[in-house]
Amino acid sequence: MPVATTTLLKLLLAPVLILLATLAGRRWGPAVGGWLAGLPLTSAPASFILALEQGPHFAARAALGTLFGLVSLALFSLAYGLAARRAGWAGCLGAALAAFGVSTVAFGGLTVPPGLAYALVCAVLAGVGAMMAGSRPPRPPRRLWPGDLAIRMALAALLVLTLTSVAAALGPALAGSLSPLPVFGALLAVFAHRDQGAAAAVQLLRGMVLGSFGFATFMLVVGGLLERLAVAPTYALASASALGVHGLTLRVVRRVS
Repeated sequence: MPVATTTLLKLLLAPVLILLATLAGRRWGPAVGGWLAGLPLTSAPASFILALEQGPHFAARAALGTLFGLVSLALFSLAYGLAARRAGWAGCLGAALAAFGVSTVAFGGLTVPPGLAYALVCAVLAGVGAMMAGSRPPRPPRRLWPGDLAIRMALAALLVLTLTSVAAALGPALAGSLSPLPVFGALLAVFAHRDQGAAAAVQLLRGMVLGSFGFATFMLVVGGLLERLAVAPTYALASASALGVHGLTLRVVRRVS
């Protein structure tokens, strides 16, 4: 079943991504950790499964919905950054989730050509990235204990399992609305906020926003080519395009962080 397979992928990838992003953030800064979290490590396999089991047309339409989900991700990050000026991590997370929910409802039924959707999403990502610039340097990270890292990985798996189970119980509509929820970004931002202060969380989320151009490119290729090419070459082209764009954005993230 697609839901079961996607859940397994998320449960396997969530702890690994949290581990890699945490270590990358401590080695190269929070922005690089956020950039790594911008990869479509769960959405890409889920899209491929949809294409195989539900057909190219269904997967192409789903890719457009996921593409618009990046607008919600960007507004989530912006709301967190704005709230971080005067609130702790709990208040910031609440404001960010509220912004994500409003955006998801607003864009949920929007249907436009993939090229126009891509242009809109890229404009939002670039605009939010620019608006989040200029934060002060974060505090140096405190010593990371092995047990702390294990707790972060376990929380990532538990949160993904909980969200997936609730969505499956309430039906496919909720599952679709929850799919672009920035679980990894939210966890990483809270950890960074707690460990290094609000500036670290803002840098991380800005890195995630700037790292989402590759994600958007993947969904554009899938949405635009899946009904014209076979499934395998479409996803191969989408993956190659996404990795190329993602690599370019790393240079931007490293330069401005």
